Amino acid sequence: MADLTVASPFTDNAVLQRDMRVPVWGTANAGTTVTVEFAGQKKSSVANTSGQWKVQLDSMVANAEPQVLRVSGSKSQVSFQNVLIGEVWICSGQSNMQFSVDAVPNIKALIPGAKNIRCFEVNRTVAMTAQDSLEGQWVEKHPNSAVAFSFAYFLEQAGDVPVGIILACWGSSSIEAWMPRDMTQTVPHFKTMMDEFDADTATRDRIVSIVEGPKPWSRTDDIFLRRQSNILYNAMIHPLVPYACRGLVWYQGERNTQSMFGMLKEPWFSRNSGMLKYGDTLKAWIARYRKGWGNEEMHFLVVMLPGYFKPLSTGPQMGAEHPTTHSWAWMRESQLKALELQHTSVVNTIDLGDVKNIHPKDKLPVGQRLALLAVREAMGQKIEAQGPMMERVKVQDAQLVVHFAHAEGLKTLDGNAPKAFWLADDSAQWTKAETELKGETVVLSSPKLKKPLYVRYGFAGKPNVNLVNAAELPAYPFRTDTFNP
Repeated sequence: MADLTVASPFTDNAVLQRDMRVPVWGTANAGTTVTVEFAGQKKSSVANTSGQWKVQLDSMVANAEPQVLRVSGSKSQVSFQNVLIGEVWICSGQSNMQFSVDAVPNIKALIPGAKNIRCFEVNRTVAMTAQDSLEGQWVEKHPNSAVAFSFAYFLEQAGDVPVGIILACWGSSSIEAWMPRDMTQTVPHFKTMMDEFDADTATRDRIVSIVEGPKPWSRTDDIFLRRQSNILYNAMIHPLVPYACRGLVWYQGERNTQSMFGMLKEPWFSRNSGMLKYGDTLKAWIARYRKGWGNEEMHFLVVMLPGYFKPLSTGPQMGAEHPTTHSWAWMRESQLKALELQHTSVVNTIDLGDVKNIHPKDKLPVGQRLALLAVREAMGQKIEAQGPMMERVKVQDAQLVVHFAHAEGLKTLDGNAPKAFWLADDSAQWTKAETELKGETVVLSSPKLKKPLYVRYGFAGKPNVNLVNAAELPAYPFRTDTFNP
């Protein structure tokens, strides 16, 4: 073991999290006294018998002036130059998080206005076991992710603080790819997956062969790796723990939705109702990450899947706006279960997306809305950061009256009656509702239903919606029925 090493997330140009204690850790010869100096603080720790050491820097205020982080052992010293203090967020998920800045002109146009945005992009690789180090370094440059950069840009504008983004994402990866193995104890279907993975020697041998073989990988090998469970977490997340950060932005779900509906044909999904379990899995995943970071207030910003519609290969074709046929609506409902935990937010994208393209380019509103929620939740600014959310539905003779929270200035963007509301009775046959806006409520009725009982709003692959509040943030999709998909 070297006399002294510092954990790989610490490099020149790093951003350290403000307003919370900041752990700094690494390895040294057992018994070595390690001293960390930064921003007028001097903290020491003794490496344990396993050669591990860690110190906790006291909470610091934001500072855009470059400083030096020094770590000294008995025989050597490591210094990191140009270190700032600000807001640090991990941005993770699959291809829509990876989607390039260059592909979105109105986000690329923001680059000249960025002042103190830095990025640590984690090298995309895998490992069979949890690793202690990773490849990557902090750079004085925006992340090459349209969502992550636009989020960072508007966060910096609102808070006037340096922003550090740790980008750890990989296209077509499932949530299970980012789960530590010990979650087999809390998520039954993940245990099934990992048991099958352990028994599949051909897959395991192929992974080792690809990782130890020549690079760059072929596209086929690349896709094969990123679609495996657990091994992305091992290589790309575990070495980051417990780097101090405000929270994590999560843009993922397409892979799990596709799998549920048989497009990728993983048999365990049909046995375990995979997509419908996604909400519970997401909550367990959030809780496990918070445990790893030792921070129960670590904030999670979940990006709802935007509008998209893939017609079914068989059966009735009801269309992109019908509230019964498309998996995206059910995944959005699962994603909203994250709100059952404290310190979570879900960014509503129901008005965005592309009916034919799973990788839509309207990423700018996503970044703006993420920043609004982060400013409200993490910075404590009193702003309206979300659209109307269904609070209750009142049955009133042949009408249903929907009451909303976050509904000040409730209106429609086009001045027409609210769209995308559907009604049903116990027959579960859905019909478009006639709608009327009354104050902060929407009144629903249908000449086809004498006694409507249930309502769905925006509960479709690509609904046509127009309901917003005074901040022009869209109303969240919902349903009040309990019918199965």
